[in-house]
Amino acid sequence: MTPPDPESKEGPNLPPIPGLRGMLDVEHLGEPLASPSVFRRRMLSSATVTAQLLGFSLAIGVAGYHWIVGVHGWVDSLLSASMIMGGMGPVGKDPTTVAGKLFASFYALYSGVMLLAAVGVLLSPGLHRLLHTLHVPTDDEQ
Repeated sequence: MTPPDPESKEGPNLPPIPGLRGMLDVEHLGEPLASPSVFRRRMLSSATVTAQLLGFSLAIGVAGYHWIVGVHGWVDSLLSASMIMGGMGPVGKDPTTVAGKLFASFYALYSGVMLLAAVGVLLSPGLHRLLHTLHVPTDDEQ
């Protein structure tokens, strides 16, 4: 990879990040509506990024419940992290150590925000298409 020209306003030519490239490449106001195949690619990219966000967040929760809170068994840790992330609430005994209580508190806050962010990422291509459809000029307006 060649270093960027200091006079150029463009950044370095980096390879695309899988998932994000398809999500961020959208049509703008005045451009025609994207084809159904392009829209499906965007939805797939969005679903991929959402799955990665939720998987990473769930892995943090499983590891934290197992090692910090002291939940015995990986399946029980997965259950605790999944129930917190899904908004259902804690399962089993409450944490007894200070570190466990702090982790459970911060993970509950983090997972609530992350779940909302993941839903936003998942729905963004559809909402963008809807808003773009409402703003596409008709033949009478041109």
